[in-house]
Amino acid sequence: MAEFALPANSKISKGKSWPSGGGSRLRKFKIYRWNPDDGQTPKVDSYEIDLDACGPMVLDALIKIKNEVDPTLTFRRSCREGVCGSCAMNIDGTNTLACTKNIGDVEGDIKIYPLPHMPVVKDLVPDLSQAYAQYSSIEPWLKTTTPAPERERLQTPEERAKVDGLWECILCFSCTTSCPSYWWNGDRYLGPAVLLQAYRWIADSRDEFTGERLDQLEDPFRLYRCHTIMNCTKTCPKSLNPAKAISEIKKLMVERKI
Repeated sequence: MAEFALPANSKISKGKSWPSGGGSRLRKFKIYRWNPDDGQTPKVDSYEIDLDACGPMVLDALIKIKNEVDPTLTFRRSCREGVCGSCAMNIDGTNTLACTKNIGDVEGDIKIYPLPHMPVVKDLVPDLSQAYAQYSSIEPWLKTTTPAPERERLQTPEERAKVDGLWECILCFSCTTSCPSYWWNGDRYLGPAVLLQAYRWIADSRDEFTGERLDQLEDPFRLYRCHTIMNCTKTCPKSLNPAKAISEIKKLMVERKI
């Protein structure tokens, strides 16, 4: 009989509780904790926070916890404006940005975990080395053979509009880490974020390497592991549509063979 079990030291256990010092609007934050240096299993610590003494966003609560309650809590953050993508994490079961997730949008205890299916560096910090390497592999910059003009490379308003919904991607990888195909084949499938970025340059009228870019994506795994599950589009905190970008790449693959 087959037996299935989690790897050693991977089962999450109950952690420490940090009660509030008082307040009229208390909310409990249950936060994933894991320290690679102490040899212990991951835990979920509970923190009670008075919302009257805290900003409205989940990131505000995390900063308050780190500054005033538990300085060992580790997470990434930078802009606090939904621009840098640093504070991407799983909040209330959905991948999103802590800086734009309103505490009031979550009912009950607020459960916070790192982005799923990525190695964890510590606490809420995922290791994105593989995702960044995949991003680098698509050569995300303008590639041309014609000499550079004296000023800018011009586009018509219609040509410029083709990259709307693409350039806004902040590479938070909320979409990629919500994709079952990436969970199963992350070593070979590029994932929604990187493929959306790939299409951003394919769709750019100023880029002159469309054929070569498509050649690099013509692979059973790099592109075609996408099965249009749509988790990526549903979870994108910038309301972009990675699934549509991937479908546009697939259409171009077909059109150039006709």
